[in-house]
Amino acid sequence: QVQLVESGGGLVQAGGSLRLSCAASGRTFSSYAMGWFRQAPGKEREFVAALNWNGDTTYYTDSVKGRFTISRDNAKNTIYLQMNSLLPEDTAIYYCAASAIPIATMTRRSYSWWGQGTQVTVSS
Repeated sequence: QVQLVESGGGLVQAGGSLRLSCAASGRTFSSYAMGWFRQAPGKEREFVAALNWNGDTTYYTDSVKGRFTISRDNAKNTIYLQMNSLLPEDTAIYYCAASAIPIATMTRRSYSWWGQGTQVTVSS
């Protein structure tokens, strides 16, 4: 079993930055692909970013490319999402997710464990 706890969300003005963190329990964290998803009010949960077990392969949805960076520190069982140049349309609850396979994927059903989410609000 894997438990995920997100932190770092908050209220920021457009153009600002936030860094989300996701702390994971479990001794096999370093073998999991990890991802970030988000869900805005009234919308489906959507993929944001993912990276494979060692962090050398990353994927991003088109709307965040060049603005967001996903990374991981396996020694700390933690992944991060650095979000720069934030836009009002980035407002959502952001969820961390872990996959039992080491290869990153953008497919929501590939992730077996989910955090409780952290709210990100970007004001215009």
